[in-house]
Amino acid sequence: MSEEQAINAVVHLYVDGMAFANEAALRKAFHPNASIVGNQGGAAEWLTRDDFIAAILKEGSAPPETQPVMDVEMIHITGDAASVKVVDEFAGSRYTDYLSLLKIEGRWLIVNKVWHIHS
Repeated sequence: MSEEQAINAVVHLYVDGMAFANEAALRKAFHPNASIVGNQGGAAEWLTRDDFIAAILKEGSAPPETQPVMDVEMIHITGDAASVKVVDEFAGSRYTDYLSLLKIEGRWLIVNKVWHIHS
């Protein structure tokens, strides 16, 4: 598997984890110390991985037949660091997410997510 394929697999885990409230997938995609940051209601919102997962679980799963929206617009890789721009949907809203990934002990993990919600 190429590095780009491995990164795409992590992005799929992330998007499917959000869409279907899959805690195990989200924990596998994100580093335990990851930050999730965006503007919510006019104020910056900073979440830990666990707070983010709790918010996803509270929202609940999309119906099982749902095909999650995931458009990976860009992947840049430099050694053991990568940046991904992905457009996805969650809870009826469209987002652009900028994901920073780091290869740790042979596995790519999301260490930071900065998001923008489209109005």
